[in-house]
Amino acid sequence: MASERVRFSVVICAYTEQRWDELLGAIESLRVQTHAADEVILVIDHNTPLAERVWREIPDITCVENHGRQGLSDARNSGLAAARGDIVAFLDDDAEAEPQWLSLLAEGYADPAVVAVGGYADPAWAEGRPGWFPREFDWVVGCTYRGMPEAASPVRNLIGCNMSFRREVFEDLGGFTAGIGRLGTRPVGCEETELCIRISQRRPGSVILFDPRAVVHHHVPGSRGTWAYFRSRCYAEGLSKAAVSALVGAGQGLADERSYTTRTLPKGVVQGIAAGVKGDAGGFGRAAAIVAGVGIATVGYGLGRLSPRRFVRAGMVPAA
Repeated sequence: MASERVRFSVVICAYTEQRWDELLGAIESLRVQTHAADEVILVIDHNTPLAERVWREIPDITCVENHGRQGLSDARNSGLAAARGDIVAFLDDDAEAEPQWLSLLAEGYADPAVVAVGGYADPAWAEGRPGWFPREFDWVVGCTYRGMPEAASPVRNLIGCNMSFRREVFEDLGGFTAGIGRLGTRPVGCEETELCIRISQRRPGSVILFDPRAVVHHHVPGSRGTWAYFRSRCYAEGLSKAAVSALVGAGQGLADERSYTTRTLPKGVVQGIAAGVKGDAGGFGRAAAIVAGVGIATVGYGLGRLSPRRFVRAGMVPAA
């Protein structure tokens, strides 16, 4: 698929008017793309006043409501149902894409084996990065973390705020699994991880490509740069990984995590301690945060695996 022939549908999901300015920034970033989107679809997740405001103030984009289960997964599925492009790209309502974003994503689809392409999510800290916050844990704020490839490479899964898929994939496999994704401010996720693993399992030979040149800037409010948020997000990640493992098996559900915890994180601890010894006040804090984050996520995963019925009740996995 040549770059100039790729037709993009870009889906943005929103649930609160508190991000109105960020939402306008996300939409504006799509208006200046060097490879223009064929359509921009804004999905409003169970917030009729917000939908009415969009219809009134931004009439030149397609705005639909999520009539499925409340939460990010079915909101994305609602966007998929409305999409008509060859490729469906997803951008968060609090992220802004660089002008070359769609052009660079399109390049990846020149290879017919590539079924999904995602890029680099750069954290835009509203109040500056806390000195103790390790880059190895930037996934906590929905961004690319240290340890991910530094050049275009196949990966297991993409990051939710910067990803795209051939639309035909969803016609064959269905959409995002409801119940796993974020619901409002509840710090859970991994719906894109489960989808990408499902693609690999059911379509052997498919390539999911990460290209760090395709950049979006993901806004990170000060409330997410706190220890309380870090702790809750790590715990929720453990629970989410348990749910994903229940759906796709622990082998693939934790394949990347094993390498991450045995290679990337120990190196981060050593670097943090070394920086602390050299006078970087945050170095020891980063090392401690890595150790604590792993421990908290492990507890969440263990409790999730020991209590699988919670996922059945939540609709995250089917009953036996």
